[in-house]
Amino acid sequence: MCGRTACTLAPDEVRRASSYRDRRGRRRRPRWRDGDSDKYQPSYNKSPQSMSPVLLSQRHFNKEAPADKCVLALMRWGLVPAWFKENDPGKMQYNTSNCRSENIMEKKSYKFAMQKGQRCVILADGFYEWRKEENKRQPFFIYFPQTPKEKTKDHDNPAKQREEGDEACVWSGWRLLTMAGLFDCWTPPDGGEPLYSYSIITVNAAPNLQNIHHRMPAVLDGEEEVRKWLDFGEVKGLDAVKLLQSRDTLTFHPVSTLVNNTRNNNSECLQPVDLTIRKEAKPTASSKMMTSWLKSSSPSKRKRTEEEQETKTESQKKRTGLQQWLKGSDKKPRTQ
Repeated sequence: MCGRTACTLAPDEVRRASSYRDRRGRRRRPRWRDGDSDKYQPSYNKSPQSMSPVLLSQRHFNKEAPADKCVLALMRWGLVPAWFKENDPGKMQYNTSNCRSENIMEKKSYKFAMQKGQRCVILADGFYEWRKEENKRQPFFIYFPQTPKEKTKDHDNPAKQREEGDEACVWSGWRLLTMAGLFDCWTPPDGGEPLYSYSIITVNAAPNLQNIHHRMPAVLDGEEEVRKWLDFGEVKGLDAVKLLQSRDTLTFHPVSTLVNNTRNNNSECLQPVDLTIRKEAKPTASSKMMTSWLKSSSPSKRKRTEEEQETKTESQKKRTGLQQWLKGSDKKPRTQ
């Protein structure tokens, strides 16, 4: 199962980290749905009922959108079916944070969403899972292995970005975990704002995780699997279900029991610990990158840095455009 996640990236970082290639092979960054970027709050300790960033086809909001265009939306964790009759989603008598892949086409809460192609990808730094021990439960943080990436040579090249679009820059930070999910849109019977919510699909745990828990999220590994899961028009339900497999592609490390309390929301929740002596553990390559990433700055500071970089790039574009205009005007004959 999956009952707690972390997503610490700032809003624009989420956009860049979830970039994709369209059918023409051009790299694109998904836009946030109107207003969702401002509502999104990074967190080191997300629990069910909280709001998380979700990637999905824009056709769910605009039927005329290109088939390969994706959008970011903020959704509530814990699917509320469209047919739910109460005015308070908190009155649901069953847990929909996770749904098992084995009966996804059978249970009423999920089969209609699956039949309508309401598939999404939940984005997170990783998820927490607890291993039962003698008198306690030990938490672990589980995520994609991380490898250092360098900025592309065109990252700060305004001319190249104008040629290929500002989506040309490849994300060089934390690789987000991409988990398969289903979503639905529920409107209170007495009227009110519609609520978008999701459930994370789970499968049997991969061999390297079975010592921690017998279930794990259905992970989509790579852009092609993400594309197929989101393309509900081309990839129908039964073919999409085949993507829901146990993946022996994740790594993990033990973390402090601070994460047990959802009120604890800081980088200590992710810090590796040594289970034998309860201190910081000897870091692996992935955990070293994570520690470096967390220590580099807070999400809010990284957001300000990103905004400053965008302002700088925009100024460079304007200066270059002005220089080109002046150069062209010098070639024109001047009137007396």
